Amino acid sequence: MLLSLDLSDQRPLHEQAADAIRRAIATGEVAPGDRLPPARDLAAALQINSNTVLRALRQLRAEGLLEFRRGRGVTVLRRPDPAAQLREQLSELVEQAGRLGYGPEEVIEWIKRDAGLPRETEQP
Repeated sequence: MLLSLDLSDQRPLHEQAADAIRRAIATGEVAPGDRLPPARDLAAALQINSNTVLRALRQLRAEGLLEFRRGRGVTVLRRPDPAAQLREQLSELVEQAGRLGYGPEEVIEWIKRDAGLPRETEQP
């Protein structure tokens, strides 16, 4: 399993590590039923602390992607649902925008503008 982190990414390392493992599962590099390498080995491959990897693995276990088995290591349970992940991220974005005083309509307009789509005020 080839994993790497983007050092220019400002997100916490455990989130980046979880994303790297999630990508490996989603692309089929690691299939349901496969065992992951020990956290020590993953940490060495990612060049981060093994506690950081363990935090990422616990996050993925909480998402239902991994199972921890005493004496058997960490096993992949299922592939992530990319659409569900995007919906969750969108929900978090709308929630964060709301805390800053922006409504869902404004977020939709930003997405349309940034994606180059026609906005509600524009006529085709």
